[in-house]
Amino acid sequence: MTPAPAWTVPAEPGSASALGILLRQARDAMWARMALELEALGHDLTFSQYITLKKLAVGEIASVTDLARAADVHPGAMTRLLDRLEAKGLIARTADASDRRALNIQLTDAGLAIWKDINQCGQRVRELAMQGMEADEREQLTRLLTRVRDNLSPPSPDR
Repeated sequence: MTPAPAWTVPAEPGSASALGILLRQARDAMWARMALELEALGHDLTFSQYITLKKLAVGEIASVTDLARAADVHPGAMTRLLDRLEAKGLIARTADASDRRALNIQLTDAGLAIWKDINQCGQRVRELAMQGMEADEREQLTRLLTRVRDNLSPPSPDR
């Protein structure tokens, strides 16, 4: 008798496979809830566009490659995503005076205004996700998930 393919065998509770599935389900549920929140307010934005606007609003990153990594899309797809945000008047791309190959990407006034509104969506989704958890549990969950992410991330040159 031939064994069943691995993907049809239920994961053992506590196994890496079960953890991976649970993390993916949580991520997908957050993304789906965020899409509902954005739609309910009449914002025609994808989750990747939301993440891009967030990263630009908080000033963390502004290169196409870093934005693509943050939004979990290919750099070519990020360029197209930025094209759409620029067409909506939410971002502006200008040539970098110190590097001809680079672009500076910034939120426009309209982008900043919409960010203030959609940031509230993100806060509601985060609150819903952690509903019923005490403050110390929320901190512990965030700390543990950060550790899982860091454990699985490729080592940086300085580590």
